[in-house]
Amino acid sequence: MTDKEQYKVHQEPYYQAQGKEVQLYEAAYRNRLPVMVKGPTGCGKSRFVEYMAWKLGKPLITVACNEDMTASDLVGRYLLEANGTRWLDGPLTTAARIGAICYLDEIVEARQDTTVVIHPLTDHRRTLPLDKKGELIAAHPDFQLVISYNPGYQSLMKDLKQSTKQRFTAFDFDYPAAALETTILAKETGLDEATAGRLVKIGQTARNLKGHGLDEGISTRLLVYAATLIKDGVEPRDACRMALVRPITDDADIRATLDHAIDATFA
Repeated sequence: MTDKEQYKVHQEPYYQAQGKEVQLYEAAYRNRLPVMVKGPTGCGKSRFVEYMAWKLGKPLITVACNEDMTASDLVGRYLLEANGTRWLDGPLTTAARIGAICYLDEIVEARQDTTVVIHPLTDHRRTLPLDKKGELIAAHPDFQLVISYNPGYQSLMKDLKQSTKQRFTAFDFDYPAAALETTILAKETGLDEATAGRLVKIGQTARNLKGHGLDEGISTRLLVYAATLIKDGVEPRDACRMALVRPITDDADIRATLDHAIDATFA
């Protein structure tokens, strides 16, 4: 299997468009413009990028960013072996070499001194300097860089510099409208639409509490988890408490409010 085939998305991911994002992304890719996807946790950002990689027939290399990630984790490093040292490309370098879409998920989690290594790839240069190796990589014509983050978690310590932001085109994502989210749950899990609609109603109740005791509302991802459990035969109220309430809060009052909403919905 070639490197490209290894990273291909071979099966169509289920994705339901909310607007013109598919056509707009295709236009960005045709021109190899970097893309930034912003939105709350679990609203479909990663699924969208995966779907677009499948639709375009391009390899996808995903990096889950974290605060301990160094530039070497992205670019590559020398490894010490019995017969000497060997260079190992990082995921960003691999993507630039083979012409993959490189997706840096939750990029604000990475240190700012790490994210600056992407700058030469996001302008007219489309190059990646490997300083430790003394090599300058010209990105493959098919290469594209995509980043995502949750603006709700922005702070002075965790935000992208303007010098980084202004290198990207951008999409704003949010949770789908109720009818669309109901359809997504039903198609994703096989749950009947009536029950899926009840789950969406609970999700909207929790989202209304954001900023009033909850840092983040119930995501579409968690609604899919609850729907999956119900489809498997778990009693709906148990499934909702397990998948929708317990993961997002330990506050007794908020839990009681959401548990009451669940009991009222599935009475």
